[in-house]
Amino acid sequence: MGAVQDKQATSFLYGGNAGFLESLYEQYLENPQAVSPGWREAFDQLRGSGPEVGPAQVQQVLQRLQQTANQQRGQPVPSDDGATQAAVLSLIQAYRTLGHLHAKIDPLGLAPLPDVPELTRAYHHLAEVDGRQQFHVGNLVVPAQLGSVQRMRLQDIESFCQAVYCGTMGVEFMHLETAAERHFIREAVEGSFGRPLLNAEERRRVLLQLTAAEGIERYLHRRYVGQKRFSLEGGDSLIPQLDDLLRMAARHDMGMAMLGMAHRGRLNVLVNVLGKSPRDLFEEFEGHRDRFVKGSGDVKYHMGFSADLDIEGHPMHVSLAFNPSHLEIVSPVVLGSVRARQERSGDHNGERVLPVLFHGDAALSGQGVVMECLNMSRNRGYAVGGTVHIVINNQIGFTTSDPRDMRSSRYATDVAKMVAAPIFHVNADDPEVVLFATRLALGFRMRFHKDVMVDLVCYRRHGHNEADEPSVTQPLMYQRIQEHATTRALYAQRLQQDGLITAEEAEGMVNLYRDALDRGENAVRPLHVASSLQLSHVDWSPYLGHEEDETLVDSAVPAEQLKTYATAMLQMPSWMNLHPRVARIMADRLKMAAGEEPLDWGFAETMAYASLLAQGYPVRLSGQDSGRGTFFHRHAVLRSTHDGRGYIPLQHVAEGQARFSIYDSSLSEEAVMGFEYGYSTATPEGLVIWEAQYGDFANGAQVVIDQFIVAGEAKWRRLSGLTLFLPHGYEGQGPEHSSARLERYLQLCAEHNIQVCVPSTPAQMFHLLRRQVLRCIRKPLVVMTPKSLLRRRSATSLLQELTRGHFAAVLPDPDHDELSAVKRVVLCSGKVFHDLVELRRQRKQSNTALVRVEELYPFPEAALRQALHTYDGAREVLWCQEEPMNQGAWGYMALQLGRVMQPGQQLLYAGRPASASPAVGYHDMHMEQQAALLDEALNTSASEDHQESSLVPGILLEKARKMKA
Repeated sequence: MGAVQDKQATSFLYGGNAGFLESLYEQYLENPQAVSPGWREAFDQLRGSGPEVGPAQVQQVLQRLQQTANQQRGQPVPSDDGATQAAVLSLIQAYRTLGHLHAKIDPLGLAPLPDVPELTRAYHHLAEVDGRQQFHVGNLVVPAQLGSVQRMRLQDIESFCQAVYCGTMGVEFMHLETAAERHFIREAVEGSFGRPLLNAEERRRVLLQLTAAEGIERYLHRRYVGQKRFSLEGGDSLIPQLDDLLRMAARHDMGMAMLGMAHRGRLNVLVNVLGKSPRDLFEEFEGHRDRFVKGSGDVKYHMGFSADLDIEGHPMHVSLAFNPSHLEIVSPVVLGSVRARQERSGDHNGERVLPVLFHGDAALSGQGVVMECLNMSRNRGYAVGGTVHIVINNQIGFTTSDPRDMRSSRYATDVAKMVAAPIFHVNADDPEVVLFATRLALGFRMRFHKDVMVDLVCYRRHGHNEADEPSVTQPLMYQRIQEHATTRALYAQRLQQDGLITAEEAEGMVNLYRDALDRGENAVRPLHVASSLQLSHVDWSPYLGHEEDETLVDSAVPAEQLKTYATAMLQMPSWMNLHPRVARIMADRLKMAAGEEPLDWGFAETMAYASLLAQGYPVRLSGQDSGRGTFFHRHAVLRSTHDGRGYIPLQHVAEGQARFSIYDSSLSEEAVMGFEYGYSTATPEGLVIWEAQYGDFANGAQVVIDQFIVAGEAKWRRLSGLTLFLPHGYEGQGPEHSSARLERYLQLCAEHNIQVCVPSTPAQMFHLLRRQVLRCIRKPLVVMTPKSLLRRRSATSLLQELTRGHFAAVLPDPDHDELSAVKRVVLCSGKVFHDLVELRRQRKQSNTALVRVEELYPFPEAALRQALHTYDGAREVLWCQEEPMNQGAWGYMALQLGRVMQPGQQLLYAGRPASASPAVGYHDMHMEQQAALLDEALNTSASEDHQESSLVPGILLEKARKMKA
């Protein structure tokens, strides 16, 4: 082999054959002794030159190798044998790289195969070579049953490569980052001809699963004519595929699998894989509901399900997540829940909890959240040890049949290449190859802890839903589908030909399954309940039955404890060299803990986390720039100016403390917020926070807010304590950095679904965060967090405000004792209160009271009524806000305040005029508007001439009073 390879080395220099070099280099990486000394020397030099190897370095090494080869042989020109051998190896490499383009992965055979010259002998100058001539196979992995083969005839090499890489499976793996990854797949695929060795029992089970997949769809089609079910027909192999995936995961000692999928095939999976009772499914089709269960519910193909299964004696908890119609949005939710469960069980490498995500082909390439999730897949705060992705690729999307209208790439799965994930394209009419690809995918995930994708290329026998007529827009495809036998029929025929079953036995399976459905029973997977599954145990029972509990929570912390926490956190490691600005902030915090300086927001927030951690409650915070804080206030992650090493003081609060995690996220809102929501659903005892860089950046995650955060409990009875930090305030920074769109969250409030709060002091923030964890309910919390207030001297607190009390939904006027003959009560929230106090003091005005509403929802009716009663002589109640009249809290408060106002009181408004934009872009205009709304709020002398636009329309007041009555 050595002499041949030396010839190959010289021929490469003349021929420029990259495929040959790559093949030889992979042999070297696997075993340096497998290549000749000349090549070994060249590759040693390449590897020794560091990770950044430029073309000039490569050329220099190859030139030295050429000189050595020429000196040894005295021949500057390569022999024909060497050049031909290199061409053969290049042909093999071409099949590995491009063979998937000629794979027969379309069960309908509609799309013609592309012209790929690299897969022809002619391209490699082998057209004239006798196919019977033998050549070295290089690192081609020949199946063990063929024995140790180092040389094969050219025609056999070509036939072997076609069988492996151009059959009913196409493999994309040559883009993978490491030789070890490529070798893992190449060895598995080539070493088995790309097919599994299933025994007779396994093959019969595949047929049984296909029978069940087809049987449930046909049964529902006949029994519930015209009802939507989003049939799996055409993609039936998904059922044996998922069943086998769970079996293989159990053999890997997985204790849990979490599934996320849209509606296509969902009902089929529920019954035939997870074991849901067909009788329960039929009741859902018939519109029955449990009248004792609260909530609005959801359609049957959005509902989730969990089962504790006994798989071949191995207990496994399998959970299918609830999912709205917004395709792909469930993906980050599942990943977040998986991460939480992995951390709970100490599964840091993803060895015990497996995420499986199902995609539609059009959604996979069309929905940006897919890219966001892939981008996060290996990030420190979001990695789950790799996800198995299964694409139900019916080649049609919704109403589109031409791939040119669905995407710009050849495959829907091309997005996965951004993270160098292997991709297996499989023909869904060949279920055995489907199982082979899925087993290989799982093996790769378990070995390398990376994402992997299986593209189940199938078709859709009916329309997008069962009331749709697809032949209107895809006449040729559906003519072919009508003529095409089902996957079950094709596989039954194959087993009959192999002598494993008879036609009568295959028909008997169909009849037995149908009879079981008639009885409302599950004939495929009876539900086996495992005895103990700690991984699945997330105890929400302490937080049930308290939906409207308004009991005040004592969230105070003794001063000595606060000082102890602060002292512990400020003990820096010896290698830490703080930036001067940060060092001053840390020194000030120690003074704050001693009560020597007023408390700022960064200190109060940090103390809230520290006290919770010391009490055993975990805290997780993520967002863009969350470690430092967008506005340079938090400094939860400190870095040494000498070497950049990071240190997190909140991980060193007390011995035995709970886990504190803080991550700077990628520049993504939708996927990261969805991830944190999913994490919160599996962390009832912890404080989970997503922070926006600016409040309106949450716009990019509106689907998560609408479908999960505010409606998840009502639709699916799923609790979450997720907290959203949304920086909000009008400081003249323009339309995109002022408003967190408070009005949107208030519009979504109903049935005690969420909390919306606007704390105005550090102490209020401290108590609010602690209340979120200490109280006996779990509701999402939306916090309008400050920006300029972070460093405003008037917006500080005293240490004793942390050591006593609780979060107050309504705060009375701090200058109440100085007020006399109050004519007007001004209600407000957030930053504008501090502006009003400052202006009132400048004017030395005493006839206007300023009351802060810190919790907008649930509406603090009792507390606000009590506050207004203090000023029962006031004839005017005015709502003041910085936002435009059609935004902010005004529309919401105008409806609510009639319930707490006294007869004869007039409700007024002071704020910016209605606007299409959240804020102006010109600073001078901002200042003019701000001055005007502050003056209008405090100018009681102008009340008789108050602008008509500032008065509440009579219909709103009347409606509010009726609500009160």
